[in-house]
Amino acid sequence: MSSRTVIRGGLVVTASDEIHADVLIEDGRVAALAASGTAAAEGFTADRTVDATGKYVIPGGVDGHTHMEMPFGGTYASDTFETGTRAAAWGGTTTIVDFAIQSVGGSLREGLDAWHAKAEGNCAIDYGFHMIVSDVHPETLKEMDLLVEEGVTSFKQFMAYPGVFYSDDGQILRAMQRAAGNGGLIMMHAENGIAIDVLVEQALARGETDPRYHGEVRKALLEAEATHRAIRLAQVAGSPLYVVHVSAEEAVAELTRARDAGLNVFGETCPQYLFLSTDNLAEPDFEGAKYVCSTPLRPREHQAALWRGLRTGDLQVVSTDHCPFCFTGQKELGRGDFSKIPNGLPGVENRMDLLHQAVVDGHISRRRWIEIACATPARMFGLYPKKGTIAPGADADIVVYDPHAEQVVSAATHHMNVDYSAYEGRRLTGRVETVFSRGEAVITEREYTGHAGHGVYTPRSTCQYLT
Repeated sequence: MSSRTVIRGGLVVTASDEIHADVLIEDGRVAALAASGTAAAEGFTADRTVDATGKYVIPGGVDGHTHMEMPFGGTYASDTFETGTRAAAWGGTTTIVDFAIQSVGGSLREGLDAWHAKAEGNCAIDYGFHMIVSDVHPETLKEMDLLVEEGVTSFKQFMAYPGVFYSDDGQILRAMQRAAGNGGLIMMHAENGIAIDVLVEQALARGETDPRYHGEVRKALLEAEATHRAIRLAQVAGSPLYVVHVSAEEAVAELTRARDAGLNVFGETCPQYLFLSTDNLAEPDFEGAKYVCSTPLRPREHQAALWRGLRTGDLQVVSTDHCPFCFTGQKELGRGDFSKIPNGLPGVENRMDLLHQAVVDGHISRRRWIEIACATPARMFGLYPKKGTIAPGADADIVVYDPHAEQVVSAATHHMNVDYSAYEGRRLTGRVETVFSRGEAVITEREYTGHAGHGVYTPRSTCQYLT
């Protein structure tokens, strides 16, 4: 049965335009936009009308980097696909791209099937998968071609975590060469894990066991070195490169140089690097463990370079790297040894609001907010224009956003399945009011009206930025 919804009176903000317009949704898609008050807009008839006067009407967020139910360090990320996607919806994100994991000795297909089984029927919003490639061998390379054909078009490798996810330069080069041929995008965790392990061992031998030493051993120079090496390997292979969770000024400089040289190199940063710092890692009584992630938080002075990179386009995307572990019982595994603290922060619910605060604070414009949080991740990962914009034919993934509402971030009120907030007590201006996913209201005036199983798996085309 056909259903029609009209969102009236709001300021529609996309990556390219700001216009006071009414939006007509029909059968889960955007059917039309018309300037508010015009004859065309008055002609919109609907079963349901949403008054967005004084509000923004924005595309649903696309978070291209999440880890629901991810195994790490003898435990699992505390958000399931059900709880994590529900929290994402509360935060105005309507699509996630999570990471399926190939086990060493296993096939890509086995890893992908396992993640499909975790997610299917459990998600409140739409989802796709990247593939973590942990074991490069001839069969893996053939499987990469098959996955690209069926809509898994990006592959993550790690220069960090020896003995777990680590790939050496030869394995990385082989995967990049394959991606150069099949149109896939290589995503890189760029840290020199071999050198970091030496520094970890030396720090522990000196009795430096507190969480703050996690940030001290994972040095910015070792992120920059790995970023440089990944860029050069991609250049040799003739493949594109997307560097995940860029945290340091020196790594941004490597990306800027590569892009100035015309290379297909892209960079992502995350809210934690824009809003938190090593001051958090140094919090007393093991509280710093809450902020242990990799790449690590950096001294506050790195934030200016990250904001500048987002303004200039040398960093293109803000994703969360959402990988939550509870403080009680999970982060505590690393008491007395920072190297045993599970790496990851909760954030899938906070990203859109934190970036709106960046608009309020003058770091970025409204359209740039939508560009880095919605449109560019959708283009980067082959989801645009189905996702990431408000235009006729696009999925009706739409957020009615109140730019004047004030909130205080707290674990007491968030919806992520984790016992702390990385942004506890932070005052933000702006808040999600109503969220549509494919035309269905999953958040209705600050009330959850969605359900597990509404979200569907979304195959992706290849990166839309490749020259």
